Amino acid sequence: MTPTTKKVSIAFVIFLLAGSLLLAAYTWLALSFSYSEGERAGHLLKFSKRGWVCKTWEGELMLTALPGTIPEKFQFSVRDEAVAKQLTAAAGKHILISYNQHKGVPTQCFGETEYYADKVVPSP
Repeated sequence: MTPTTKKVSIAFVIFLLAGSLLLAAYTWLALSFSYSEGERAGHLLKFSKRGWVCKTWEGELMLTALPGTIPEKFQFSVRDEAVAKQLTAAAGKHILISYNQHKGVPTQCFGETEYYADKVVPSP
């Protein structure tokens, strides 16, 4: 290996490491700070763990609507296994979900949506 190719190889490795560190820092920031937070109430229609490489918990909530209006679906992701167990037990029931919205998460390995449920309260 000539000195020039050795310098190019070292520069390439440094470039890859710096890019990886920047991507990791950006992902951490996107997941640490929420854009918005709130609550949604409705019937839990679907809840499953899915994905080819990164398995994530994904759910769909049919929001309670006024009579005569078309109901709206709210899709969300779950990162906490304890919340996932609560949601699995609540399938088909009316529940209240607290969530945080994280915009700009660079990969779907953390969830397919930008809404992450962090608390579930079953409705009486």
